[in-house]
Amino acid sequence: MATEAYTMPDGFLWGAANAAHQFEGAWDVDGKGVSIADVMLAGSDPWLDGQAPAKYAAATAETLKNKHRIVTDQVEVNGNYPNHRGIDFFHTYEADLELMHEMGMNAFRTSINWTRIFPNGDEDQPNEAGLAFYDRLFDKMKALGIEPVVTLNHFEMPYHLVTEYGGWTNRKLIDFFVKYARVVLERYGDRVSYWMTHNEINNQAQFFDDHPMLQNSGLMDYPEKDAEELMYLASHHELVASALVVKAAHEIKVKVGNPNLQMADMIAMNPIYPHTTNPADQMAGARAMQQTYWWGDVAAWGYYPEWLLNYFAHHNFDIDITDEDKQILAENPVDYVAFSYYMSNVIGSDDNPWIDFRMDQNHFDNDYLEKSDWGWQIDPVGLRWALNWMWDRWHKKMMIVENGFGAYDKLEADDAVHDPYRIKYHHDHILNMERAIAIDGIPVYGYLPWSGIDMISASTGEMLKRYGFIYVDLDDMGQGSARRYRKDSFNWYSRVIASNGGEL
Repeated sequence: MATEAYTMPDGFLWGAANAAHQFEGAWDVDGKGVSIADVMLAGSDPWLDGQAPAKYAAATAETLKNKHRIVTDQVEVNGNYPNHRGIDFFHTYEADLELMHEMGMNAFRTSINWTRIFPNGDEDQPNEAGLAFYDRLFDKMKALGIEPVVTLNHFEMPYHLVTEYGGWTNRKLIDFFVKYARVVLERYGDRVSYWMTHNEINNQAQFFDDHPMLQNSGLMDYPEKDAEELMYLASHHELVASALVVKAAHEIKVKVGNPNLQMADMIAMNPIYPHTTNPADQMAGARAMQQTYWWGDVAAWGYYPEWLLNYFAHHNFDIDITDEDKQILAENPVDYVAFSYYMSNVIGSDDNPWIDFRMDQNHFDNDYLEKSDWGWQIDPVGLRWALNWMWDRWHKKMMIVENGFGAYDKLEADDAVHDPYRIKYHHDHILNMERAIAIDGIPVYGYLPWSGIDMISASTGEMLKRYGFIYVDLDDMGQGSARRYRKDSFNWYSRVIASNGGEL
């Protein structure tokens, strides 16, 4: 590896990121309600092989082939729902945070599980037992000198809001979400300065896949021909809700006496390159970036780009953008940009002047890049490219709140886990982040990679797709000792943090 490295600015946040629904477990403890994650079966679930009700078993072969997760109408008896157990962080958080403190982390990103606070999402009063859990969690983090970075909606919306209201296509969800956000901001705003509204809100650009539509917006069982319009409608309501939460945060930070309280709306940043130097491919690549990151435009600028309004009109999409919505968006842009970064993509043209972008069409591998075991192309330089692109476009400070390498790890007989592939991945990405900060002058708050500790995968429900610096002895069926072990990457990242990025 290169010896090049740069010391980061004072106060830089070095940490990691996890999500409540993927690692907390305790899915029905202390009055918690059913979230959308709680009705998603494991992607490779033996329960589906001859044991599932016919309506689910019919899709078994193709589902298992692609490791996609089936969503059940309700929680089925004996179904394998990995999110129900996670890694039991709900009960082990103190010891797990102690390990992160040992690693040297001064920040940790997690989410508040919406259904711990409002089990159905539409209650008049919050669930005090759920609120009390996060009091304990954030108090422990602050005692260890770990800055909480908190997501309000990380694929954890109440399932009741899906079945009774149709998810985010219904304007009523704006009020439900803002009420929930106000409750937790007032409760924890004195201890939590960095907040995000929606996790990877732009995953919905893949509207042709059921999971982003469900996980982002609570949409399911919709006609395929209506998918794109419904995605834009739900996204608009989410963006209005996000802007209203920014407004609430700015009011509440005065009330709780925390002038540092800031709000972002988080995106998944995976750059899209044109396939060739052909001008048509160049235009396709440019439009693909626009169509994938317009959510960031609206959140940062406070208005819709003209090309997108023209696109709505051309397709006769009825998105119901009211004058009041426009004012709310304009008056409440986000304070900073939070984003995940895992890979990049390549797109080619299709001779359509309106460029109806879909990542499952005209997609190409990048011959210059290697892939992970899950087919994700590894592009460290793309992180520097993305940081420059976002700074030039939105001109707001940034925080990397996800970046990681999913792999099969092996626990050796001596309790060691050797993961040089993960160390190389993070080394190369941190180096390019440091170049963006030190050479390009990009203001970045911190680096919170995915993930501090192993947990189940959101996309497949697997435990064996591991990202953490800490190994958890559990398999895909939740079997194992659940003991925690330090991987080689644990010690490597500890040295990076201790040197403030000066030693890679």
